[in-house]
Amino acid sequence: MDIRFTQRELDVMSVLWDRGPSTVAEVRKALDDELAYTTVLTVLRILEEKGYVDYTTEGRAHRYAPLVEKSAAGGSALRRIRERLFGGSPELLLTRLVDDEDLTEDELRRMRDLLAERLGEDGT
Repeated sequence: MDIRFTQRELDVMSVLWDRGPSTVAEVRKALDDELAYTTVLTVLRILEEKGYVDYTTEGRAHRYAPLVEKSAAGGSALRRIRERLFGGSPELLLTRLVDDEDLTEDELRRMRDLLAERLGEDGT
């Protein structure tokens, strides 16, 4: 499944992934930007139409919950980035990550360990 979010939709989904099911007012309060209630409601309705969230009714309010996992959305986004920016090459993507000067030695070691573990699983 190819999951695509606009930046604003991703902001709202991040709130739902972090906080769990939330009302429009709760999502609005958790966002970094000060958005109108109706703007947040519109984004949530669009996400519902796309099948990414659903809601339950609590009195006069709706409590929205994500229907897609954060990891699934991340995987879909990473595949698009790999295709568009790195010509489909996982090696070029990894090279760019490793060349990032902000990575600590611990992060690089953990990446190396993940690669070693994966190679062991493949029997290579």
